[in-house]
Amino acid sequence: MATDWLADDQLNEDQDAIRDAVSDLAQKYGNDYWNEVGREGRYPDEWVKELSDAGWLTMLIPEEYGGGGASINESCVVLETLNRWGNNANAIHAQMYQMGAVLRHGSDEQKQKWLPQIADGLRLQSFGVTEPDAGTDTTRIRTFAERQGDHYVVNGGKIFTSRFQRTDLMLLLVRTTRYEDVAKKTDGISVLLVDTREARENGQIDARPIPILGGHHTNQLTFTNLKVPVENLIGEEGEGFKVILSGMNSERISAASEYIGSGLYFIDRAVQYSKEREVFGRLIGSNQGIQFPIAQAYTQLKAASVMRWQAAKLFAEGSRDGFYANTCKLLSADAQWAAGNAAMDTFGGMGLTEEFGIARKFQGARGALIAPISRNLILAGIAQRDLGMPRSY
Repeated sequence: MATDWLADDQLNEDQDAIRDAVSDLAQKYGNDYWNEVGREGRYPDEWVKELSDAGWLTMLIPEEYGGGGASINESCVVLETLNRWGNNANAIHAQMYQMGAVLRHGSDEQKQKWLPQIADGLRLQSFGVTEPDAGTDTTRIRTFAERQGDHYVVNGGKIFTSRFQRTDLMLLLVRTTRYEDVAKKTDGISVLLVDTREARENGQIDARPIPILGGHHTNQLTFTNLKVPVENLIGEEGEGFKVILSGMNSERISAASEYIGSGLYFIDRAVQYSKEREVFGRLIGSNQGIQFPIAQAYTQLKAASVMRWQAAKLFAEGSRDGFYANTCKLLSADAQWAAGNAAMDTFGGMGLTEEFGIARKFQGARGALIAPISRNLILAGIAQRDLGMPRSY
């Protein structure tokens, strides 16, 4: 690679070994493989199976439940490394951290029942949160779960629910008290663990794939009298907003690691190409118009990584403060976008071809600015919570 591994000075011996093992796996799935997956619009099943068989997707589950017992730092190394080699960690990241809802908020019975199954390969790949009319204003979701005896009966719908066709379990955010009937808008929201296998067989969930760039495999879901056992309620009824908030920090730290990896993928290739491509009798890498954007993006990635490790440290210590997690997501997404643009300018027209793998990753780099949380929403939160400025929305 053209540049040193960004995390070298942060990793211990075990994390170095993880990075090297994941690198070996990732290099087996090169640009041709991912181009083929993209052209066919299919899920990278072979790649996912190899990651799963190696235990990388269940590494955050404690050993007592059959998992790897790793910390979020180790999962960051895995996600960064996969994207550093041009893989698409977005296809599997949910399996790594979504079980945290059960681990942090589930009852002892739920942990004993579900975590060993997830560690053994049961897929928890989807989280139904966003709705067409609510968008990022999650408190305004309308999907409603009415308790009827020992079941909830759910009706409503979600949009942008990814990987539904590749999941056995799904976390589902619902209202158990309607928005109009709560004193505080974050009240009355609950989280259910849904067995999608049964629901699909019973016709209680209809999934319509949404064509989207970047290999996200996302869907619009409709729930019709979906029955979910009350015993599958995660946390307290009506307190689900706290459940999802605690998981969002891990999501954003994980996403930041992917963006840092992809940003370095762009840097690596741009630097190498600039040393090989000659125009007007000189290597293009000798031109400051090529050098400066690459160097600038690299410094941004360095800064984002420092914030990422700080966020991971605080999360591992039990902090639920969202500032560092949100900020590392913001900085890493911006840095990845800067790196992508620098690479595209370096490659010129060649950057638009499949051959060099720039255009493929460029699509995902743009999407990172708006999801899983938009940069504007992060900035609004910082302005209001951390700087004490008036609320904008």
